[in-house]
Amino acid sequence: MNKQIESISVFDMLKIGVGPSSSHTLGPWRAAKRFIKKLKDTNKFEMVSTIKVDLYGSLSLTGKGHATDVAVIMGLTGADPQTCNIDEIPTTVDHIKLFRRLDLDGEFTFDFNPEEDIVFNRKFLPFHPNGIRFTATLTNDKKVREKYYSIGGGFVVQEERKRAERKKIEFECFPRPVEKATDLLKFCKQEGKPISQIVLENELYLHTEEEINERFKQIWDVMLDSMYIGCHTEGTLPGGLNVRRRAYDSHLKLQKNTNYTDKYEWIKAIRSQEVRFREILKWVSCFALAVNEVNASLGRVVTAPTNGSAGVIPSVLMYYIVIENHDANFEDIKRFLLVAGEVGSLFKKGATISAAMGGCQAEIGVSSAMAAAGLTELMGGSPEQVLMAAEIAMEHHLGLTCDPIGGLVQIPCIERNAMGAIKAINACEMALDGDAANAKVPLDKVIDTMWQTAQDMNTKYKETSEGGLAINVAMADC
Repeated sequence: MNKQIESISVFDMLKIGVGPSSSHTLGPWRAAKRFIKKLKDTNKFEMVSTIKVDLYGSLSLTGKGHATDVAVIMGLTGADPQTCNIDEIPTTVDHIKLFRRLDLDGEFTFDFNPEEDIVFNRKFLPFHPNGIRFTATLTNDKKVREKYYSIGGGFVVQEERKRAERKKIEFECFPRPVEKATDLLKFCKQEGKPISQIVLENELYLHTEEEINERFKQIWDVMLDSMYIGCHTEGTLPGGLNVRRRAYDSHLKLQKNTNYTDKYEWIKAIRSQEVRFREILKWVSCFALAVNEVNASLGRVVTAPTNGSAGVIPSVLMYYIVIENHDANFEDIKRFLLVAGEVGSLFKKGATISAAMGGCQAEIGVSSAMAAAGLTELMGGSPEQVLMAAEIAMEHHLGLTCDPIGGLVQIPCIERNAMGAIKAINACEMALDGDAANAKVPLDKVIDTMWQTAQDMNTKYKETSEGGLAINVAMADC
């Protein structure tokens, strides 16, 4: 019997959402909305009298710093993380905490005290480190319980779905099914097409070309917004670490008094400069820092493939637009994102994109590989060189731990995005100059190695804030 290959869309890898974490914020938010749908589908929604939420493992240990409780509350109100007014989130949550009442999916109000009804349990569930359980008590005293797992990148699954027989799982099957990098390369060789074209033709199985273009435009617009907002916002990040926003100061020094009126004029203003090597490094770092400072402030970013690593891909793409190719257009952006999304899906299938499962190699490492691959195709690289660039980028992130101070996606997370972006650009250049046809380390081997490393890694270095910088640098020292 042929093995069924999961078809992951690039739009699964690149989601628009609210910071600071895809696994700890976006995932629980989406889980809450799924629980509401479950109640409605079983005609029990209007019978709800109370809801209790239990957070387990990493969701509990670093949940406060990742605003997991805020995400759960917003999900229960029915707010959409992609479209809701993020400026209203603090007011909504404060109102619910003050009056201890919540509008369930915006339809009816019931008693809900976040301090008591959202419980942070330190224990881990065996299925996945990011567990969340919703319990609704109905007016007839019966209970409805659903358990979800936030497995990284905003993906949410239930244990029963994963353990069911494969024949019960119905995946959309792409005409060119890809499980490994070798599969992708095989299709490129057979059809004489670049990776972006193979991926696009798969996506056309799920969406029309107009839908694909519109979604990529939305994604790029959010990426550009997050860079622009981050570069033009000063002050201190929330959470208690008193981290000063650095993108604003860096941008102030780099812009050299150029004039612009909006984010598109901003791009033109940067292009007009004569940028030297050191300034290139500073610009790329500035773009990456900007995105993740927006993310740390519960702003809107693109999960790429996670929120903690949201700054790598936009900063590398922006580098191409303002430094490498001043004639770059939407088609270039689309090709970059198609390739990046596909490479991300390879890691999702073969390893993990969850820091709670694999440490920061699963976030910054994967995003760096995705960015390196996208950039390499735009720079004229062959499919072999594209995959080689992804391999190089990940190879030098293997073993990277996740140890956020205070459970906040700030230190060392924000700086790591800048480092991941620079590594991606370097990996691209090395691949373009290298002999990709005789690469000693195939991308599939690196993905396998990353997963083995994740399994061997001590739990305290997997987004628990129980090791590394998280315990050696106290919040009081910051």
